[in-house]
Amino acid sequence: MRWTRLIACASIVALSGCGAGGGGGGEEGGKTVRVLMVNNPQMIDLQKLTAANFTKETGIKVAFKVLPENDVRDTIAQDVANEAGQYDVISISNFEVPIYSKNGWLQSLSDYASKDSKFDEDDILEPMRESLKGDDGKTYGVPFYGESSMLMYRKDVFKQEGLKMPERPTWDEVADLAAKVDGAEPGMKGICLRGLPGWGEVFAPLTTVVNTFGGTWFTKDWQAQVDSPEFKEATNFYVDLVRKHGQSGAPQSGFTECLNNMSQGKVAMWYDATSAAGSLENRSQSKVAGKVGYAYAPVKKTKNSGWLYTWAWGIEKASKNPDDAWKFVAWASSKEYQKLVGEKLGWAKAPDGTRQSLYDNPEYQKAAASFYKIIQGSITSADPKNPGVQPRPTLGIQFVDIPEFTKLGTDVSQFVSSAIAGKTTVDEALRKGQEMAEKVAEKYQ
Repeated sequence: MRWTRLIACASIVALSGCGAGGGGGGEEGGKTVRVLMVNNPQMIDLQKLTAANFTKETGIKVAFKVLPENDVRDTIAQDVANEAGQYDVISISNFEVPIYSKNGWLQSLSDYASKDSKFDEDDILEPMRESLKGDDGKTYGVPFYGESSMLMYRKDVFKQEGLKMPERPTWDEVADLAAKVDGAEPGMKGICLRGLPGWGEVFAPLTTVVNTFGGTWFTKDWQAQVDSPEFKEATNFYVDLVRKHGQSGAPQSGFTECLNNMSQGKVAMWYDATSAAGSLENRSQSKVAGKVGYAYAPVKKTKNSGWLYTWAWGIEKASKNPDDAWKFVAWASSKEYQKLVGEKLGWAKAPDGTRQSLYDNPEYQKAAASFYKIIQGSITSADPKNPGVQPRPTLGIQFVDIPEFTKLGTDVSQFVSSAIAGKTTVDEALRKGQEMAEKVAEKYQ
């Protein structure tokens, strides 16, 4: 889960004045499906496997455009808001689906899914399936992989230092452990935490910390709480932890940078998306494969704190080729595709968090023995309705599910990233954030 700087044109609801995103190529209405997707490792694997498998079987070519997370959402937002139809298939999440579907920007996939006997919609984990429905109860997205968040740590380093990681640690325990493993190996830092600006970058993990510390962006009746004592305590804790024991270049670190730090042995711990496990256990790319332990997302005042997120496939309403687009979507999110990844690239790399059949597969269980139970438990225990200690005005754990949050979260994240860089204080960052949040809240009060 890793998200974006800005949704173009102020927010997704603004239709006028937006320019369409960069071209997708392909043949209009022909045997080419145009796919715009994020550059996460799982998507790159898909890109490599498509021609020799999907295209060979169906005759349908796929023209991929792959962008970094902070860019892909901007381009998608521009295309769907303008109904430009430059792409057939887009990688979206459970944040966008309710908003995009309400605005009529996505094809309903309910009929496709129900009539496709090979697709097996009932096999999709219920939290993921439900998170991709619109207000009308129809399905508008199909999960490619799903995730929660968890703590990853070097079990060999912990053993060397005589330390033990609880299966369900508290944030206070994590801070203490980070100090103890900082410098355990030459150049090793205690922990990696995102500091890169973006509502889905630094604020993805940070909002889960805010939740479990007792804070929230808004109360149920839309009172902004960004400068509340609980929000401040959580943010100060996060900023202090990464400044004292975090990776170098923290203000520029997102998921990808932290994945690199962890896989190259530069940090002893990392709190982030559960989807990272497959990459960390890939022996051809990771120096720490087989050396990583996994624990549930750290807590303070709540029982759980892991987020719920899915990178999913949507079909643009303006697509000129929806039937072939569905064939690609169904294949790319199928049991067949998960098996293909398992056999070609290793079962630990199979895109997980979506289908019960994968968790029941003995080959996957063996390859993912060190982490699959933590991932499955984190996803099934995530509660978007009650992620903190007080009622919320919308669904969402690591985000507030309103269009304005993309800009609000990103703008406030700029200040928090500056605090991580030592250029401002947390109090000043959140004071400015409170003013912005109050303006957003006025629209809903």
